[in-house]
Amino acid sequence: MALEVGLLDHLRAVVAAGRESDLRIFFVPHRRWEPGDYDGWDHPNPTQRKIQEAHHFARGSWGGEFHLDFQPQPGDVIAHEHWGSSGFANTDLDLLLKQHGITHVVVVGLLANTCIEATARFAMELGYHVTLVRDATAAFKPEMMHAAHELNGPTYAHRITTTEELLQVLKNSG
Repeated sequence: MALEVGLLDHLRAVVAAGRESDLRIFFVPHRRWEPGDYDGWDHPNPTQRKIQEAHHFARGSWGGEFHLDFQPQPGDVIAHEHWGSSGFANTDLDLLLKQHGITHVVVVGLLANTCIEATARFAMELGYHVTLVRDATAAFKPEMMHAAHELNGPTYAHRITTTEELLQVLKNSG
């Protein structure tokens, strides 16, 4: 689905426009797998079991480092790595957002129906205004994208938009 929605180009555009508008960029990385992760856990979820077996997100690997086009820049904020789906659970993301006076979040990245949804839903629960950008997220299947943006998103997101619409709002607010 990433190719179908033009994910990388849309992410590049959103991040660039955010920086041009002097918005703070937050990175919320997934835990980078290391030997011993999940060993002895009582209740690893199915995704965590897959990570344990296949070493997805392994530190130093293709999936375990920031994409070359999305390297943190001076002034960006990197939250602690999250072990599950939500970028808030067991991380410092809420504290970092509050310390920077952030009340509105635009949530983009991967995967639409897991980490993006869990993080955005948690953001709403904590009182943030949440915007989802439907073509700056992706999932493995069209049904997952549909669920994330058409079924579940409207129950917690204050706005669901496209990259083009978001860029226009940012341009008009500057």
